[in-house]
Amino acid sequence: MSMLAACVDDANNKGQKDDSKVVVKYKGGEITEKEFELEQRMMQFMSPEYAQFLQMDEFKEYLAKQGVAYEYLSANASEEAKKAAEAQADDVVKQNKNAMGEEQFKKALDAQKITEQDLKNYMLRVMTVMEDQKNKVTEEDVKKDFEAKKQDFTVINVRHVLIGFTDPKGKERKKEDALKLAKEVKTKLDKGGDFAKIAKEYSEDPGSKENGGLYEKKEAGTWVPQFKEKALTLELNKISDPVETDYGYHIMKVESRQEMTYDKLSKERKERIKSDLAAAKIDNFMKKRPDQADRKDGSAEKRGS
Repeated sequence: MSMLAACVDDANNKGQKDDSKVVVKYKGGEITEKEFELEQRMMQFMSPEYAQFLQMDEFKEYLAKQGVAYEYLSANASEEAKKAAEAQADDVVKQNKNAMGEEQFKKALDAQKITEQDLKNYMLRVMTVMEDQKNKVTEEDVKKDFEAKKQDFTVINVRHVLIGFTDPKGKERKKEDALKLAKEVKTKLDKGGDFAKIAKEYSEDPGSKENGGLYEKKEAGTWVPQFKEKALTLELNKISDPVETDYGYHIMKVESRQEMTYDKLSKERKERIKSDLAAAKIDNFMKKRPDQADRKDGSAEKRGS
């Protein structure tokens, strides 16, 4: 969510007076009704799946607070961060255009009444804040975070068969029925059945089914808690009992497990940790600086409606 908000100036209104009402005032600036409406349209372009939440007052208020955070932090960012963000913003716009195709890209912009320059301004604001916060994350911070979550970095090869709480046709399946089928799969595997073949026949996980149920060289932290715990503790090459998660029941077999040490961590992985810590800094800023925003003339969410 931290990457979604950044109040932007409408390039088409440059030189024109924005006489719309001020919906949020904070130390160093303010956000007008027009700016907040543009913020919402920009979100619908970047993340259409969040459009439904824009009907919720709580979400609009959150968006306004987040906009304040980005406005304030970007204004106080270093010149180094602003310069680095320029190229990144251009890249994001190009990636969107290439992914959607020139014609569809323009239609999507027009649908939200925004311009390509609006999009660049939006991403420039986001990238500036992220880059500035990343610059404040030290090597020691990255190492400390790694040590605190060391198990999550364990690299694992695991095969599994998922029997879901919904069947392949989307029909809800009772827990007892799913468990019964999962136990039948385990029995077949215990009798020496080929795991890959059985996974292709029975598994309802589209992400691994065609690969014989195999997740290869995955970090443990990418999985839901119950699956992660079993992947970290199950004896190698042993067939597990059914493991329940929100998705259904999993029959698992861990083929290999390699603990990661900080010195073996790739540069790219360290950068991802750095980005996560930078995003956390932004979230913490929002939580710890409630005095930065002061709603005027009623609620910000209603002004953005």
